[in-house]
Amino acid sequence: MNNEKTKPKAKIKVGVIGLGIMGSSISSNLQKSGFDVHGVDLSAPTRKKMKPLLSEVHADPSTLLQHSLKIISSLPSSKALMHVCHALCESKRVLRIKGTPILMETSTLTLNDKMAARDILLAGGIHMIDAPLSGTGAQAKTKDLSIYASGDAKDVKSFSAIFDGFSRTNYNVGEFGNGMKMKLVANLLVAIHNVAAAEGILFGKKLGLDTKSLVSIIGDGAGSSRMFQVRGPMMVAKTWSQATMKNEVWQKDMSIIYQALDDLKVPAPLFAACIPIYNAAMSQGHALDDTAAVYAVLERMAGEP
Repeated sequence: MNNEKTKPKAKIKVGVIGLGIMGSSISSNLQKSGFDVHGVDLSAPTRKKMKPLLSEVHADPSTLLQHSLKIISSLPSSKALMHVCHALCESKRVLRIKGTPILMETSTLTLNDKMAARDILLAGGIHMIDAPLSGTGAQAKTKDLSIYASGDAKDVKSFSAIFDGFSRTNYNVGEFGNGMKMKLVANLLVAIHNVAAAEGILFGKKLGLDTKSLVSIIGDGAGSSRMFQVRGPMMVAKTWSQATMKNEVWQKDMSIIYQALDDLKVPAPLFAACIPIYNAAMSQGHALDDTAAVYAVLERMAGEP
């Protein structure tokens, strides 16, 4: 009889840079899934909020490579991404880190920015995969995300277990940059479906229907969309102050899509028709609200109190 105790299986270590709406859910879900997660965010209040939920929380990304060679970034801008890339490269040099760290970059940025970041990291001995996420902040909380991973196949495969820790599904979409291209298509449709959901709910209200029932019934039929299902209830309850995607952040995504469409000379009349609605949401004081606030814009246009 063997009386030796079996050693517990070591937890997979992961670093997450950026603990905002998406990053906070990614990191906390990974921790709940059994990973050993170290998070990084510049905001002191955010770090305080996330400290009980993760193994460790830091202010500086340069500390992460001492913890893990697998890192995820969820960042608000290309400037933030470049700062992170330089910090990681310097950390690898100073700490003489052995092995090849891999950064899974999930932010919605231009393809040129992603490629520039990849080149900076590669020069410092760090690999990067471009892996944007499809889903809202509310979906991120319940692991209802799709990952569009692109880059070196071995690098993508090395994140398989990590993908499963915070997403519903993941796809290897091929060469580096295809992830961002897929995300642009997804977000173009999100922009349209979100306004379409608001339009349909307002139409139902004007017809005298109970909008709560309408969302439930239409949401289960051919006229539905994921945005109708996810944001329809927010529009009816007018809870857009609980943002899962802030309008001011969405403006960045809309600009990236618009520029790509313009560069490729792709006609996009439905997307173009949505732009003034989102702009109105910004000018009417909904910058920090969820994009479900487009319903408020349409209500105002319809003369609703």
